[in-house]
Amino acid sequence: MSKTVILDGYTENPGDLSWDWLKDYGALEVFDRTPRDKIEERIKDADIIITNKTPLTAQSLEKARNVKFIALLSTGYNVVDCAYARSRNIPVCNIPTYSTRAVAQLVFAYISEHYNAVSLHSEDVRGGGWSSCPDFCYQLSPLVEMYKKTLGIIGFGKIGQTVANIAEAYGMNVVAVSGHETNQTHRKNFRWVGLDELLACSDIITLHCPLTPATTGIVNEKFLSKCKRNLLLINTSRGPVVDEKALADALNSGRIAAAAVDVLSTEPPAPDNPLLSAKNCIITPHIAWAGFETRERLMSVLKENFEAYFNGSPINVVN
Repeated sequence: MSKTVILDGYTENPGDLSWDWLKDYGALEVFDRTPRDKIEERIKDADIIITNKTPLTAQSLEKARNVKFIALLSTGYNVVDCAYARSRNIPVCNIPTYSTRAVAQLVFAYISEHYNAVSLHSEDVRGGGWSSCPDFCYQLSPLVEMYKKTLGIIGFGKIGQTVANIAEAYGMNVVAVSGHETNQTHRKNFRWVGLDELLACSDIITLHCPLTPATTGIVNEKFLSKCKRNLLLINTSRGPVVDEKALADALNSGRIAAAAVDVLSTEPPAPDNPLLSAKNCIITPHIAWAGFETRERLMSVLKENFEAYFNGSPINVVN
């Protein structure tokens, strides 16, 4: 019988799901979190490792001579030295496309909050602002319709396309940049454009690109200098695609209007991360994927990955 070790199970399962099905595959050891100095100790006897964000380097895997399978609790797989795993014929399997709708939902939560200022007005009402108002309604900030606004999407995979679907329902214009332009003639008010045109015409830019050498730091001072001053920038992709100091500077100077991010270059962020004190910046703690239904879907794909591996035909292999 094999031994499975989960290194950081808490974020996927804070108690509302179950790992018990893994016991069908042998012994199971679950850790909510694993500090770096405990990784090698915890995986040394494991046949299977499950990890989300706990890194598995070549150095740590060298000490785990029994490992035959690495299962991720994420779509991204940069936390594992996949080349080293491949050299030992260890399949590394991720969880693709489980959070597409949830990420798109958060994008529009950000847009709605920016354009309707729901929290601002609700807090003022609860503080007595409406009770003392001489009129039946009032505005603490301009209220803006999404209709006819231009949404720029950088990265047009499954999430980008789902965002475009929702934007169409709001009557927005959509422009997109992608490394692979597909036929989108079925869409209304949609255009493929170059990056400079997207920056110049977009009222909102939302990032859905993978983290690659080409996209690392793509949102920098030069990028932001080409944008509209009323821009809302959204990042739910990967933190390092944004130069955080450049974005903070653009927000604090009024070069762009606002930003909303669910990911940062380092998570949790250092206290001196410049976005934590930047003006008009919404930051959520990497929660786009964290809804119950989304995590339940992730767990179901993990089950499929285990079944496929033990049947001798691994799926969702990234190495």
